[in-house]
Amino acid sequence: MHISKFVTPEIIFGDGAVDQVGESCRRLGAQKVLIVCDDGVMHANWGEKVVKNCQDANLACTVFSDITSNPKDKEVHRGVKVYLDNECDAVVGVGGGSALDAAKAIAIIATNGGNIHDYEGVDKIDLPLPPLVMVSTTAGSGSEVSQFSIIVDTGLKKKLTIVSKSLIPDIAIVDPITLSTKDAALTASTGLDVLTHAIEAYVSVAATPLTDVQAKNAISLVSEYLRPSVASTSNKEAKNAMAMASLQAGLAFSNAILGAVHAMSHAIGGRFSLEHGEINAVLLPYVMEYNLLAAPKQFAVMAEMMGENINGLTAMEAGKKAISYVRKLARDIGTPTTLSAMGLDESAIPVMSQIAIKDACMITNPRDVTIRDVEELFRLAL
Repeated sequence: MHISKFVTPEIIFGDGAVDQVGESCRRLGAQKVLIVCDDGVMHANWGEKVVKNCQDANLACTVFSDITSNPKDKEVHRGVKVYLDNECDAVVGVGGGSALDAAKAIAIIATNGGNIHDYEGVDKIDLPLPPLVMVSTTAGSGSEVSQFSIIVDTGLKKKLTIVSKSLIPDIAIVDPITLSTKDAALTASTGLDVLTHAIEAYVSVAATPLTDVQAKNAISLVSEYLRPSVASTSNKEAKNAMAMASLQAGLAFSNAILGAVHAMSHAIGGRFSLEHGEINAVLLPYVMEYNLLAAPKQFAVMAEMMGENINGLTAMEAGKKAISYVRKLARDIGTPTTLSAMGLDESAIPVMSQIAIKDACMITNPRDVTIRDVEELFRLAL
């Protein structure tokens, strides 16, 4: 019998869910909370709202907002100092993937010690983490439910992929109302990150029936609602759907892991300060073309989830429709379509390929990948 595991936090979803932060922390036994966010979250007043909610629950709060896009090792260690200096006993992450990944990394060092670099790879965490409550505000990263933390090693200029069930938050809070403060460009890039999570999880060699359900529904929701979500900050139906798509894609990839898109994206993001979702948007169709041979049936199902007519087509023919759909979606919502448009050139390919081939996400890609394959995929995406 094939045995699989499916891990998930307690999930609180819906309009106004952010008001559950303080009560959630109290249920976990917290008294002094470190709130980790970034300037964007503070500017949108979500950080302030979370602070007030925690204070109303009689919790002492300290805010650490020294987090940049693609969070860095030095930022994590500064956050650990703040946590320890204020004798905190729980961590609340508020924001997109950067803030949530940083919050998890801070929790690792706060209880396990050492350097964040020590935890790169799978299952390197020995001691329990403090209570973790993650509040997602972007409908993109899925970090609020995942067993991942991605941190930039500023010395080696690469992203550290940290994977452990210890990183599954205790409570994930997803409030679609927070998406109303995102601009169109961020909505587009994070939305394509969601689609990438769902597609890579669906074709992963570690996929299971439980992850497939989540991944397929996320693909369907993104296909129907990402365009209207980009078009309007006030489209409540679209925001709710994209929040659910992000959540379900997060549950899928947390348990099925990812693939070559993310391995390559991590390599780029560690060296260049670029939006993770935009990198994924460029790489996704090229990696899909490469992987089609290994998973034609899954690609055919994807095309159907995207609303494509696949009647009378072979699995390979239908799968190609899914790839074409992804390209059209990216054009429609205005994300970059080449890496050169984002400032990359051929000179970076050898180093990025060496890094990507060693990334943990490459292990679950459905088709075997050599370093020459990675180099060629990068060149195609230029």
